[in-house]
Amino acid sequence: MHNSAPSSSSGWRQRLPLIIIVIVAVTGAILLRDHLSFDALRENRAALLGFRDANYALTAAAFVAVYIAIVAFSLPGATAATLTGGFLFGVFPGVAFNLIAATIGAVLIFLAVRAGFGRAMTARIDASDGRMKRLITAIRENEAPVLFSLRLMPVLPFFVMNVIPALIGVRLSVFAATTFFGIMPGGLVYTWVGSGLGEVFARDESPDLGIIFEPYILGPLLALAALSVIPVVVKAMRKKEFGT
Repeated sequence: MHNSAPSSSSGWRQRLPLIIIVIVAVTGAILLRDHLSFDALRENRAALLGFRDANYALTAAAFVAVYIAIVAFSLPGATAATLTGGFLFGVFPGVAFNLIAATIGAVLIFLAVRAGFGRAMTARIDASDGRMKRLITAIRENEAPVLFSLRLMPVLPFFVMNVIPALIGVRLSVFAATTFFGIMPGGLVYTWVGSGLGEVFARDESPDLGIIFEPYILGPLLALAALSVIPVVVKAMRKKEFGT
């Protein structure tokens, strides 16, 4: 009885960052959807460019901070933010700002989930038996190639890919590295699209966000994703060959 209260209090403290993220995410989805969009960028482009020209360093710092918040709190507008990075800062350093901010935001939510539920979930998985444990063990044995491949070809939402690794005990260093390098090709494409928004606005059009599915872009991404999982296949074949 004496130890139950401190344990409960400690559990709530560990979950507090995740609770805050959930509250902000829900609130942001309701209140900020119209303010973190491509249309908002179109309407405020002149003011943004003017502020950037007068305060470049401050604009860059503010942009990175806002982008981190968008990712960390799973707010709407991540794609619009990536386009904005290209629009305001060009392909470079825009792509660097985008990648750094997205990675930091992903790491923050990863840490929040791991602190709140990840360690307990990992312990339960380790204590369990059956197909789920074998699957999680296989992912852990091939953390880097599996996560890198999933980042390259986002078959799962970005938010989900920030949460699942935290729940199954992926190392922070592997998560951060695979996130940064895995989102690099897609981030570069969208930053490049954003850098050309001036002409798009002049024609009163919308950017072609489906460009990433064009064969000349999707093909290399698929090839890179396939290459990244070759070590996993080779390791599995060797285990089967030697019966280990």
